[in-house]
Amino acid sequence: MNLRAIFLILSVSTILFSCGGSKKVVKTAPKKPTRTRVITRSVKKVTPEKKEETKPKVVRPYKERVQYYIYEYASIAKNEMQEYGIPASITLAQGILESGAGAGDLTQRANNHFGIKCHDWTGERVYHDDDRAQECFRKYDEAKTSFRDHSLFLANRKRYAGLFTLKKDDYKGWAKGLRKAGYATDVKYPTKLISIIERYQLYKYDDEVLGKSTPTKVITEETVTTKIKQKPGQHIVEEGDTLYSISRRYKLKVTDLKKYNSLTDNNIRVGQVLKTKAGTSQQKTEETEEDTNEF
Repeated sequence: MNLRAIFLILSVSTILFSCGGSKKVVKTAPKKPTRTRVITRSVKKVTPEKKEETKPKVVRPYKERVQYYIYEYASIAKNEMQEYGIPASITLAQGILESGAGAGDLTQRANNHFGIKCHDWTGERVYHDDDRAQECFRKYDEAKTSFRDHSLFLANRKRYAGLFTLKKDDYKGWAKGLRKAGYATDVKYPTKLISIIERYQLYKYDDEVLGKSTPTKVITEETVTTKIKQKPGQHIVEEGDTLYSISRRYKLKVTDLKKYNSLTDNNIRVGQVLKTKAGTSQQKTEETEEDTNEF
């Protein structure tokens, strides 16, 4: 067989082999339809909280607060005098002075009417700026407990023992003795106590406990309420008032005061409403200092 025939045979074989061979088939996977993701968010409507309207505290005049204080605590002070021998007048005067007639921060937060500091105290306590910042003071559940602790504070400490040898109604001796024994650092402390006692006639409560007098007409809830209703240009007569003292308070002449009220004499009665010439009512400035001293 010649070379030409052989070449022809190989060429035909190659063509036949390539035509009958297997071919790779590449399949393309169908595309998945794309989905649009819709995100929905619920928006919560925020309603602003309603702020509670706080009514401003009614700040009563100092003298009015004192009247309420006496009405509220006189019976407790008398009871403490019976139990421990401390003049009711002294207890009341100290309470009025130390607590700002019940309106002081320490009294409002802790029912502490006498500014008594912690010392050996194991009960509840609060911290209050006094001679130094954030000093520790005793806290009471109620005012009555504060009055009892005040009695025990004085009765159980030797430095106050001399006070209990004084006459039961010697409020001046007690006022001076408290300062001398170290109850207060203020040199004017005795003068302040005596002034409060005499201005509001607190010595009457001592007399009642000692049986020297029957209960006199003292401050009642009715007279306190009446006092609140006093209008500018008026003065409601209180126990101990005279035309002279009223005229001094409002910077008037006695003759003018009598003229405004058509008075023919100097007699006035408790609860009587007097005119003081509209627009000239000037409240007497009274001492309101809250004196919380270190004991």
